[in-house]
Amino acid sequence: MRHLDATIADRYDLYIDGEWTEPASEIWQETIDPATEEPISSVASAERADVDRAVAAAREAFPSWRDTPPDERGRLIYRVGQLVRERLDELAYLESIDQGKPLSQARSDMRGAARYFEYYAGAADKLEGRSVPVGPDQVDYTVREPYGVSAQITPWNFPGNLFARGVAPALAAGNTTVVKPAPQTPLSSLRLAELCEQAGIADGVVNVITGDGGTAGAALVAHDSVDTVTFTGSVSTGREIMRRSAEHVREVTLELGGKNPALIFPDADLDAAAEWVAKAIFTNAGQVCSAADRAVVHESIHDEFLNEVVERASEYSLDRGVEDPDMGPLCSAEHFERVTQYIEAGVDEGASLVTGGKAPDRSGYFIEPTVFSAVTHDMRIAQEEIFGPVLSVLSFSTTEEAVQIANGTKYGLVAGVFTNDVTHAHRLVRRLDAGNVYVNKWFGDTNQTPFGGYKLSGVGREKGLEAFDSYLQTKNVAINLSDTADGSLPGA
Repeated sequence: MRHLDATIADRYDLYIDGEWTEPASEIWQETIDPATEEPISSVASAERADVDRAVAAAREAFPSWRDTPPDERGRLIYRVGQLVRERLDELAYLESIDQGKPLSQARSDMRGAARYFEYYAGAADKLEGRSVPVGPDQVDYTVREPYGVSAQITPWNFPGNLFARGVAPALAAGNTTVVKPAPQTPLSSLRLAELCEQAGIADGVVNVITGDGGTAGAALVAHDSVDTVTFTGSVSTGREIMRRSAEHVREVTLELGGKNPALIFPDADLDAAAEWVAKAIFTNAGQVCSAADRAVVHESIHDEFLNEVVERASEYSLDRGVEDPDMGPLCSAEHFERVTQYIEAGVDEGASLVTGGKAPDRSGYFIEPTVFSAVTHDMRIAQEEIFGPVLSVLSFSTTEEAVQIANGTKYGLVAGVFTNDVTHAHRLVRRLDAGNVYVNKWFGDTNQTPFGGYKLSGVGREKGLEAFDSYLQTKNVAINLSDTADGSLPGA
C-alpha cells in the first residue's frame, strides 16, 4: 500500500536475526491511525518463544560485534544516520500516520534520530579507560566493556526517535539489542531496523519484536540472557521492570515521566514565557514526558499570563498529523479516555476550565488544547501526569512558595524558570528537584546533553556521553611490578 512518501505493508512480521519471521502465536494485531480510527496495517504479536529467538540471535551476534574495531563500528552506525536522513520523508510519514503527530514534528523527530546515530558513531572509538597512579610497584588501569544484550522497551509518543536514542549508544558501546516498541506505534522501529541492516550492521545485532507489554515485554525483561534494560514509560511498569531485573541483578535505565513546573516571575518576558509554555504543553498533543504541564505563575502577573496562553491555545488547528496541523490527535482510544477523565476530574475538583477540554465532532482521538486556572496544589491535575494537552495554571506569592509547589510532586524530570534576573535563576536551579532545568526556554536538552529524572521520574541518564553508563561496565586491571609479595591486603 503506497501512502505519499512511504510504502506500508499489509502485514509486518518480527525482525529477528536479519530476517522477517512469523510469530509463534500466528497472531497479527492491527495498528490504527489515531486521526481516523482506521487500520493502517497488521503487526505480529510476539510471545515468549519469539523473545527467546530474538535474544538468542542477539547473544550469538554479540562477540563478533563487540570485537569489531570501534572505528568500524562507528562508520556503520554513522551510515545508519545517513540513511535516516535520506529516508526522512518516508520515516516521518510512517511516524505521523502511526502516532498521530503533525508531520513537521515527525520530521524533527527523525532528524533527531539521525543525529543520535551520528553523535554516538563519533564516540565509538573514544570510549577510553584510565590509568590509576597507585605507585611504582603496580600498573593499574581500567577498561570499559559492553554488557552484552541490551533490551530496549520504547514508548508510543516518540517511537522512532527513542529507538535511536537507545540503540545508537548501545551499539556504539559494543552491545547487541532487542527492541520492543509500543504496540500502538511499531512501524518506524521496524523500518529503522531495516536501515540498520542496509547500513551493514550484522544480522542479530538489532532485532525488533512487536506485541503487547504484558506478553512480549514481560518475557524480554524476565529473560536470563538479557544483560541490561532501557525503558521509557509509566512508573508502575518501571517498578515491575526493576523487580524483575533485580532477580538477575542487572543494570536498568528508566525514564518514567514527570509533572513538570514552569516557574514564571514578574520580571520575565511574559510574551516569550507564554509562547514557550504553550509550545511545551501542546507539542505532540502534550504526549511528552518533559511537557510543561504546570505553569506556576506569580500572582501579580497571573491573569495577564493566563490570557496570553489561552489566546495561543485557542488558535491551534487540529487535524490529521499528515496534514501538518498545529496539533494532532492523542495516540489511542485508551489514552483519549484517560485524558478525558482527567479533564472531568479537574472540573469536579473545582478548577476553572478556561478553554478547551472538549473533543471535536469528528473521527479520531482529538482533544482541544485545554487550560485550567484556579488550580490548587492538591488537585489531581496538579499532581498526576496527564500526558495530554492540558495545562494547569497555579499562582504563588513568594519564591519559597513557588519552589514548594514545583518540588511538591512525586516526579522530578524537568523544570523551567522564567526570569530576567540571572542571579535569581542560578539560585533557583540549585533548589529545584529535577534532572533538567530550563531557563527562559523549554525543551533545552539536545542529543549531546544528559537527560533523566529525580525521584519517581527514573534512574540513570540517557542522551549525551552519560548514556554510555547504561551500556558499559568498568573492569580494573592491576599488574604487579614488585619482586616481593609484601604489601597488598584486602581493604587496604
